[in-house]
Amino acid sequence: MIRAIIIDDEPLARDKVKLFAAGEPDIEVVDTCSNGHEAIASFNKFKPDLLFLDIQMPEINGFEVLQQLPVLPGIIFITAYDEFALRAFEFHALDYLLKPYDRERFQKSVIHARSALRSRTETETTTEQIKLLLHSIQQHSDKLERLIVKTNGRIIFLRIEEIDWMEAAGNYVKLHVGNESHLIRETMNGLEHQLNPQKFIRIHRSTIINIEKIKELEPYFNGEYKVVLNNSTQLILSRNYRENFTNVLGKPL
Repeated sequence: MIRAIIIDDEPLARDKVKLFAAGEPDIEVVDTCSNGHEAIASFNKFKPDLLFLDIQMPEINGFEVLQQLPVLPGIIFITAYDEFALRAFEFHALDYLLKPYDRERFQKSVIHARSALRSRTETETTTEQIKLLLHSIQQHSDKLERLIVKTNGRIIFLRIEEIDWMEAAGNYVKLHVGNESHLIRETMNGLEHQLNPQKFIRIHRSTIINIEKIKELEPYFNGEYKVVLNNSTQLILSRNYRENFTNVLGKPL
């Protein structure tokens, strides 16, 4: 019997995986988790053979969950869209479910998982592939050049340098591009790690700006600064993030 944990912040997505898994005679779902913190605790408790793991989750994304596990089990990744991740999965021959998926696609993923879990040798190979994936993502995290954004039924290929600034919006990040804004399902921490730190800087817990879009800085209150962009947008540089500016400018404010 393959013991599995389902990890996804969307209740309907968890229910879908659980329903499809119920049709597989050798898979036992021992727990479902709605966020990364629950996933880590559940893994340590149940020691599952397989994870159905969503990538885009608030606070701790799927990759960050894996980095905190003591060992890596078999993994079927689940994602709505993530261009770089999909390329990495294909390169390392790791399986994933691209939302929306049907039962037939789910069954194919389960077949791959069974194959990987049949012998210890194959499992170790899969573990090494996952480690290579994580290493690859870390090594290339500052080379993100574009994002795929879904807006009103359209798919927009957005170049990173076009973005003026970004702000946290619940479980999403809002990208401000000129007079337009777009939502992507990502965490601020996850997106920050993918951006070139020489081009984008975090000035507040909920704000990241494009350095090339800065027009001027104005002293504000209590050691904070007002950051004025070329389009006249005014944002606040928090005291807690002044060191970020110091590192980029090469001198203290």
